[in-house]
Amino acid sequence: MIRNKEDYKYYLDQDRKALRIGKSNFLGQIVSYISPNQIWKFQKTLRTLEYYENRKKKGLSKLYYLYLKYKYKNISLKLGFSIPPNVFGPGLAIVHYGTIVINGNAKIGANCRMHACVNIGASGGEDEAPKLGDNVYIAPGAKVYGNITIASNTAIGANAVVNKSFDKENTVLAGVPAKVIGEVNIKQIIKHLND
Repeated sequence: MIRNKEDYKYYLDQDRKALRIGKSNFLGQIVSYISPNQIWKFQKTLRTLEYYENRKKKGLSKLYYLYLKYKYKNISLKLGFSIPPNVFGPGLAIVHYGTIVINGNAKIGANCRMHACVNIGASGGEDEAPKLGDNVYIAPGAKVYGNITIASNTAIGANAVVNKSFDKENTVLAGVPAKVIGEVNIKQIIKHLND
């Protein structure tokens, strides 16, 4: 969770690395102004909203926070993302535009790489949602739901339906319902972990 300015800068830096976006020089800044990377724009807005949401809001910062909520809602609708603040740790990489729905009670660790059509949510009116560890790869169409935990260094396959906990690290989950189908070196999938 972003609690101060240092956390905010760290989260932005880790997200930038996860998306494989280099630091901008002057020409890069002009190009990104003319044709911005919409996912990076979304993630920067998410992290800024989290920063302002987690601090005391008074005076102008309260007005700026309300503006950020409005801006965040608009870009979320444009990209098809329903991702509440304070769910993801640093190093988030959303790979494609498309429908992504995340429950506000879910907790997802650092370095999550996620594709389109992913749903992470509660089950049958429960308040509890999944808790995923660090370095988790979620392939397109995966559904993760219920009061469950997923270990760090896990890959969830395309269209998998994960509705029970998996505590063993370095595994691949796939199928309906999901089961362990093999082992994985997560650094081969989440490339920025090698940097």
